[in-house]
Amino acid sequence: MANTSLENDGQGMIVNPKPTADNQDWDGDDADRADRLRFEEEQAMIREQSEARAAKAAAEAKLIADAHKAAAPKEASA
Repeated sequence: MANTSLENDGQGMIVNPKPTADNQDWDGDDADRADRLRFEEEQAMIREQSEARAAKAAAEAKLIADAHKAAAPKEASA
């Protein structure tokens, strides 16, 4: 018989519903805690890099603004 869209094509089947003795991945195990710690450390590093970039951009903008202010009175007096 030809396959129809009404037949079960295997979509949504639960392949391994329960952990076996060889494959026990329970929430809260050491690997999960290590993953969470690593993720938090990576997020902190990303945050620090982002803040450093923002501070650098602000410092560069301030230098440019100060240079324009210093040049403005010379242009006005000429």
